[in-house]
Amino acid sequence: MQRKILILAEGRFSPLKSKTANAVLAYLPQEVVAVVDSTKAGLTAQQVLGYGGNVPVIRTLKDGLEFGPTHMLIGIAPAGGKLPEIWCEMLRETLKARLHILSGLHTILSDDPEFAALAEECGVTITDYRKIPPESEVIAKGTWRNRKAKVVLTVGTDCNIGKMTALLEVYRDMLKRGLNTDFVATGQTGMLLRGRGIAVDHVIGDYIAGCIEREIDQSVAEGYEFILVEGQGSLTHMGYSGVTYGLMHGTMPDAMIMCHQPTRIKDDYGLVLPDLSRLIRLHEEVINIFRPTKVVAIGLNSVGLTDEQSKQVAKKIEDETGLPTVDAFRFGPQKLTDALLDFFNPNKH
Repeated sequence: MQRKILILAEGRFSPLKSKTANAVLAYLPQEVVAVVDSTKAGLTAQQVLGYGGNVPVIRTLKDGLEFGPTHMLIGIAPAGGKLPEIWCEMLRETLKARLHILSGLHTILSDDPEFAALAEECGVTITDYRKIPPESEVIAKGTWRNRKAKVVLTVGTDCNIGKMTALLEVYRDMLKRGLNTDFVATGQTGMLLRGRGIAVDHVIGDYIAGCIEREIDQSVAEGYEFILVEGQGSLTHMGYSGVTYGLMHGTMPDAMIMCHQPTRIKDDYGLVLPDLSRLIRLHEEVINIFRPTKVVAIGLNSVGLTDEQSKQVAKKIEDETGLPTVDAFRFGPQKLTDALLDFFNPNKH
């Protein structure tokens, strides 16, 4: 069945508050029929985000049914990942309309007796991307010590800053270059795009490193030479640093790409973000305790800047850090890909 996705982003459809919706519009636009957000009804995705084409923003689920959707995607990732109570009735109506539900919430909808019974009665499914299979609850074994594939991790100066987007752009570029490359999804949005992965922020703390090591080992067993791992959280974010640390240890990357939004001065705790060069050193030191690694490039998220301003900021950061810098979503990821390949094989790429 070809999916026709209706995205629920009520009251939050915007460049920074509807991360899951935005990624699907960027990378699976052919599958999206409409976005539900009554506060922006009448606009298009292009007008709201600057991409996404003519996908309409509509007022209600009922309006969306006119587009013949097969699936409803919960397109936001609220702080804490809990299901907003106000959405429960809409989800009931979604199931009664015989739409499959795609959810990345921490609230596991398929574990709710009412939702599960209603889905079965209506002959539809609920996919919970954050539901952790028992086989992923494992401790790390340190398989990086014998690994031949090159593993890359994106890290960030803050949360929600473009780690997945930068890496997806590099992934697509490496495939175009004929390189045997895999993308390992570590969050609900990446899993939706990739078709597999593990939502590390829903994993018991002891198993974070082990579950991502297991995903990498699977890619290694499948013969991939380059394995790109989607980053999560931020080492210097008070709320979400734990998942970042576990992910770094489970990945033990050969190289990292630092992601940065130059217009963001403070995090959501109101704390000033640390100096970029200091953060680069911090991330390298975390891994260098175990093995050599480097941050080899910087991926910009230049939301709020014009193209020319983005280029100027990138040049300034390159001068300060000595690292290739670019907004890969706007201008292409070639600088980032070249930096990785130069680092892995300085004589040829």
